[in-house]
Amino acid sequence: MNEAVAIGLAREALWTSLLVGGPILGITLVVGIVISILQAVTQVNEMTLTFVPKLVAVFVGMLIFGPWMMETMLSFSAGLFASMASYGR
Repeated sequence: MNEAVAIGLAREALWTSLLVGGPILGITLVVGIVISILQAVTQVNEMTLTFVPKLVAVFVGMLIFGPWMMETMLSFSAGLFASMASYGR
């Protein structure tokens, strides 16, 4: 395996991890900002108030994006294992 192949694999792995983690991180970011704005407006500074909505939002996001995330990870893994013999040379 030369440097170009290793860099290509690392780039593809990073891109796949960004694609898979992006929707959940985005949902958590939006929910966190909305809850922070609500806390600032109502002046309620309760730490557990931010935890439960984020947990529910991540659960709903996993229900919605879970099959797509799994398919993306499986296609990356299948491609990696399919071309593993060529990496050893």
